[in-house]
Amino acid sequence: MKNTLVAELLRNIAQLLEIKGELVFKIRAYEKAALVIENLEEDIEEIWKKGSLDDIPGVGEGLAKKIEEFLKTGKLEYYEKLKKEVPVDMEELGRVEGLGPKTILKLYKKYKIKNLKELEKAAKQHKIQKIEGLGPVVEKNILKSVAFAKTSGKRFLLGHALDIAEEIKDKLKKLKDVNKVEIAGSLRRMKETIGDIDFLITSKNPARIMDFFISMDNVENVMAKGPTKASVRLKEGLDADLRIIGEKSYGAALLYFTGSKQHNIVLRKIAIKKGMKLSEYGVFDKKTSRLLAGKTEEECYKKLGLRYIEPETREDDGEIEAAQKNSLPKLIEYNDIKCDLQMHTKWSDGSNTILEMAQAAKKLSHEYICITDHVGKTFKIVNSLDEKRVKLQRKEIENANTKLNGIVVLQGAEVNIMDDGTLDMKDSVLKELDIVLASIHSGFKNPKEKITERIVKAMENEHVDIIAHPTGRLINQRPAYELDFEKILDKAKATKTVLEVNAYPERMDLNDVNARAAIKAGIKLSIGTDSHDADQLRNCKLGIAIARRAWANKKDIINTYTVKDMLKLLK
Repeated sequence: MKNTLVAELLRNIAQLLEIKGELVFKIRAYEKAALVIENLEEDIEEIWKKGSLDDIPGVGEGLAKKIEEFLKTGKLEYYEKLKKEVPVDMEELGRVEGLGPKTILKLYKKYKIKNLKELEKAAKQHKIQKIEGLGPVVEKNILKSVAFAKTSGKRFLLGHALDIAEEIKDKLKKLKDVNKVEIAGSLRRMKETIGDIDFLITSKNPARIMDFFISMDNVENVMAKGPTKASVRLKEGLDADLRIIGEKSYGAALLYFTGSKQHNIVLRKIAIKKGMKLSEYGVFDKKTSRLLAGKTEEECYKKLGLRYIEPETREDDGEIEAAQKNSLPKLIEYNDIKCDLQMHTKWSDGSNTILEMAQAAKKLSHEYICITDHVGKTFKIVNSLDEKRVKLQRKEIENANTKLNGIVVLQGAEVNIMDDGTLDMKDSVLKELDIVLASIHSGFKNPKEKITERIVKAMENEHVDIIAHPTGRLINQRPAYELDFEKILDKAKATKTVLEVNAYPERMDLNDVNARAAIKAGIKLSIGTDSHDADQLRNCKLGIAIARRAWANKKDIINTYTVKDMLKLLK
């Protein structure tokens, strides 16, 4: 599935065009197409083969031809020409927070800076502060961002890796020689970033499975192939390993290769204390080497005197002790969610109508949704709604509800938290909405105390129900802003404000650690996909994964409540 590759290509073109000073509408066309393609459920290669590329929203005839050329040849002449005209490494420099195309152009024109190494060198030599419009503060921030960029970007986002892995798993499941197939590793534990993909299979014809695996369309390079194990590099940049396991050892192997490493170490210590040995092949009697368990994970845990531990919580963070005491929580299930509480439509910066978002959500079995388009006067870049447009949107939502059956549409809003902690919309407007989300979109480098106070003051507003993407991070792009999280938790509890688990793949914010701290503090959480396109609604599972890793049960997440009970909870 090359959706991610094509989206990345289009984004890189948009950035290069911006550096060249091309017209804004041309740049935005590439950016919008990238967003849509990245979140398509269907493989873009299949769409191309059907001759339907120009049916994709935002993809016209010219863009369709470029995508076709890339899919056919693996290259795009237009992009290669652009790179020669603007010889900067956009993939590297694009990871530096606060370094937009215009600044990159300034740096290139002044010092011929083309990559991260040259940028860091110039900053350390205090050359950047000499450029008009930048200065010492910008230079200092760039150095901090470079340090972050150097340690990030080496792992893949969970949402993107999961799509690739599930597509391969579906192909493997269809092979008649495959009996069982499962994804293992950190992907099965639903970590927010993934290093590689592991597949475990049982089969009586390993050779045929191996031949299929190394010959898949998206395999770029075969790194190793043996009778029961193969390793490949996928065209998306990920490495993937496949292992063929015997039926008697399948559960033990799944346990071992799922990890985490520390979880497995503690399990092996428990086995030793009980006179047993645990390995990827099973649980054995240490004296006789007799196999005691191995066919399923459940029987392996049971033999060690433990309840089954869900993969998402296997991090040696108290789960084994809880299993020994029979006190593991009943985690929220992936089918417990009744709604999505953050999404954007054409009214602000989304791609779909209210009705289209509702229909897509209904297909996911949601019972209700909340439209949370941006509102306010200062955040115009996202086409924020003013007071008049909020009222007009309400009429459209009321009209949509008359046409829908089996799903309810609520009207909410995402309002910007200003520099002084006030909200960018009148209270008289906010009080008429079903749900109000408040969030920070600027001033990320404010001191810890100031950012904390901004959020605290926003929570003191009686109309604010949820703080959206509370730490402001973008994985591999921008670190979380400095925050006194204990103070945030205290205020959230005092004001009964809900904290969001934002399921957008680049955000995953709150992360699992902060979400668990919130739950321990008795604070309710919401899950919002922050969707700007109907296809992104499926990312809800990523938010549920964070909740499970945070040991959340159904009652901790307001999305599991009926619409009536949820609204009552927020009053």
